[in-house]
Amino acid sequence: MASLPDWTLYRTFLAVLEEGSLSGAARALGLAQPTIGRHVDALEAALGLSLFVRAPHGLSPTDAALALRPHAEAMRATAAAMVRTASGVADAVAGTVRVSASEMIGAEVLPPIVAELLAAHPGLAIELVLNNRTDDLLRREADIAVRMVAPTQDALVARKLGVIPLGFHAHRDYLARRGVPTSLADFPSHSLIGFDRETVFVRGLAAAGLFVDRDGFALRTDSDLAHFAAIRAGCGIGMCQIALAARHPALVRVLPEVSFPMPTWLVMHEDLRRVRRFRVVFDALAEGLSAHVAAAERTGA
Repeated sequence: MASLPDWTLYRTFLAVLEEGSLSGAARALGLAQPTIGRHVDALEAALGLSLFVRAPHGLSPTDAALALRPHAEAMRATAAAMVRTASGVADAVAGTVRVSASEMIGAEVLPPIVAELLAAHPGLAIELVLNNRTDDLLRREADIAVRMVAPTQDALVARKLGVIPLGFHAHRDYLARRGVPTSLADFPSHSLIGFDRETVFVRGLAAAGLFVDRDGFALRTDSDLAHFAAIRAGCGIGMCQIALAARHPALVRVLPEVSFPMPTWLVMHEDLRRVRRFRVVFDALAEGLSAHVAAAERTGA
């Protein structure tokens, strides 16, 4: 039986995919460009596939390379998870924990909770990953995740923390210039801040009747942080967490009778419950986030 290709070859393969060239992958990995070329050649020979073709501006992946990419990414996530798991003793609150959260939760809510965790447990290291996609915990893309949709995978420990209400807001200066809408029917005459690409959350808005066609937005962004910053800058009317908007006196709630409930969950792989540092981080996040959600529910009531 032929031996399996070394993991190093897959790591190089991913770097070339992400950087688009041998030289870019060499810089990313700190290796010489000829070494990168030899790794690619070795992987192609081992798999019996052509992975890249030369393009005017670098290397272009073949269909085979694109098909292999998610498997190589899963290998990378597993390798990183092994390092994180090995970084601490099972009964010690020390080592690395990777936490995934949406941009707004990760930037506006989690930092004070993490600060208390790090103060109480100096041996901890938190990797905070901010994105609005659902990381796969079974593939160990993250150890613990804050999610705005109910988890559907088995083998996960999930705790529902409550519901965070969202509402429409605008800067008071914008409303002074353009007037205050009295119903959703007034929105087409306003500058609206919205999404660029449709997501699960956007489809949820549509199901709740709070949908505006993409072409109706004056500013389109898929970044929640950019969306919130645009509201604060007076670009127009946008939707954000009511509790977070309340921290900014210049922001005004528009159509206060309209709100959208955002369920909030904390999730971790069930196998991690046996490792104390993961339990400690999970419990601390659950406590801190539950307090935020409770306050948000009161603010949005």
